[in-house]
Amino acid sequence: MPGGSPCRTRGGKTTTKYHTARFILVPALREELEVLVPEDRGPGRAWKPGPPVEEMPAAPPARPIRIGYARCSTATQELQSQLDALARADCKSVYSEKISTRIKTRPELEKALKLAYDIKEAAPDKEVILAVHELKRLARNAAELMTLSGQLQAAGVQLELLTGPLTGIHDPNGMGAMFFAVLAAAAQIERNYIREKTLEGQVSAASKGNHGGRPKVIDDDMLTFAQALKDKGIPVPEIAKKLTIKTGKNKDQHPSVASVYRALAEAEQEAEAAS
Repeated sequence: MPGGSPCRTRGGKTTTKYHTARFILVPALREELEVLVPEDRGPGRAWKPGPPVEEMPAAPPARPIRIGYARCSTATQELQSQLDALARADCKSVYSEKISTRIKTRPELEKALKLAYDIKEAAPDKEVILAVHELKRLARNAAELMTLSGQLQAAGVQLELLTGPLTGIHDPNGMGAMFFAVLAAAAQIERNYIREKTLEGQVSAASKGNHGGRPKVIDDDMLTFAQALKDKGIPVPEIAKKLTIKTGKNKDQHPSVASVYRALAEAEQEAEAAS
């Protein structure tokens, strides 16, 4: 039916009100559901556009939820400057603690992270930001920081640094992903550095005769004596009773039979390898 044509009944008569054929099958709907003809319109009149609909003003963007965390390591350091900075950053919830960097578990940080994760899980479309005064307040080293950043990235929680060279908001799923990638690289570099320094220290100590680890229960003199007794046919349990530990927490005690067996077996393996 062309635009502007009157709505007609099945008998061809012009209708006085709009209706839909599907309502005919339900009498109650046929009587109640109807669209009345506007005053400026009627059967047979050409359609004319009505007044433009006023556009509703756009709703202001939702403000992100900021959760602040502040920390200092000793009782002599002050937290107030961090708390003031977090308040200026519009952090509605702030967690703070004075705790040594040697302590691995930080209860207030765990509370802040749990709140951020819970809010993000309940409202995935809501921006949730964990704000700190500076990066070193979050972790003791790069490896620990990378573990934390991985958790933030998995939860979709943003990280905001209020001071320092990396000041700003870092979105783990947006442009800030590069920031988290840098943290990962830094953590790997630090792990490699620690490993290299450890190996260098072990090599240096070995060159001085210190091979690390726990002190031997059976030293070289005891081993020589035990081998001599074994060559005479003395059973290992009897050999253990004739040996005395010289150092350590078991000083002046006899070594266990298993320790003697192990020391003799290792000595035999070394002798076979050298021959």
